[in-house]
Amino acid sequence: MKSVCVFCGSSDSVHAEYKAAAFQMGQALARRNVRLVFGGGKTGLMGEVANGALSEGGAVIGVIIPSMNTPALAHTGLTRLEVATDMHARKARMHELADGYIALPGGFGTWDELFETLTWAQTGAHEKPVGLLNVRNYYSPLLAAMDHAVAEGFIFAEHRRAVFCETNPDTLLNAMAAYEHPHEAVKRWLREE
Repeated sequence: MKSVCVFCGSSDSVHAEYKAAAFQMGQALARRNVRLVFGGGKTGLMGEVANGALSEGGAVIGVIIPSMNTPALAHTGLTRLEVATDMHARKARMHELADGYIALPGGFGTWDELFETLTWAQTGAHEKPVGLLNVRNYYSPLLAAMDHAVAEGFIFAEHRRAVFCETNPDTLLNAMAAYEHPHEAVKRWLREE
């Protein structure tokens, strides 16, 4: 992977461990010479992941929308900041720039980006790895929900196994680097009614 898109929260009102993990994820990407693509913000985990990558000399591309491109929200120290017309264009551009996707803890926006990415993988729209950094067991309830969906027949086991989840940035990146897309599951899913 030469480029990874990181989805994450922008709130500053979160536990310090979340911010520290975001900074470490940025550092881990830069140390591997993997370009960071993210939402372009300077607050919360968004700012921390960018700052972590920049602290190690990494390349960082932010993609932001006009309403968020303000002095209070936009990160000004990036390699490049692109302004997309709206949220749909923003997500499409971030997907286009990335070879893989990682969700750090976040809220509705992060979940929206994560689930769209997983859905696109399920339908064969991309064959890129998707990972979760499970800081403070943030994603454990979601993983349990995914497992329940598999047990109830709503998700194929292959698609569930394709969601990597680790607590350490380097371990997560190593797992994602070994990703093999579940082509047969995609074909099988597309035949389902």
